Amino acid sequence: MKAIEEEPYTSYPNDDLREGCLAIFNEEKELGTELSAIIGRIANFVLEEEERLRVEREQRYKQARIEEQDAAEARLIAGADCKWTQLRGAPDFYCRTNGRTYRLSPTADKKWELFRVDRPSPDDKGEYIGRYGGRGNATKVVAQMAFQPEYRR
Repeated sequence: MKAIEEEPYTSYPNDDLREGCLAIFNEEKELGTELSAIIGRIANFVLEEEERLRVEREQRYKQARIEEQDAAEARLIAGADCKWTQLRGAPDFYCRTNGRTYRLSPTADKKWELFRVDRPSPDDKGEYIGRYGGRGNATKVVAQMAFQPEYRR
């Protein structure tokens, strides 16, 4: 009981590690190793394998996020309607709704300035629409403006 109380919480057994654990058990048993030493080696094996699996999952997740961001940038550049997308290396966010492109630029006082632009480019200054406290407020404005008749100067 004392060992159960002192040991940290562990999750259910990982079936993916079962074969490795059995191989270690059989190998050590043939060598005549005591059970406590076998358990220690298996515990170390499980810790190392779980860490390796965690690192692999993290790398897959990061790679998926990069691919997701690349796809979002490609949709924006191709002219498809998309939600707020940040081009790599740019502080601005771009959104295209109903074929109209908008840029949301951060300000020094943590507000956002919304512009109507022709294309997602830092060179295109665009037409100033307004200043908003958050991206959500700007999104509401874009949702209304995108479907109103366009009055461009």
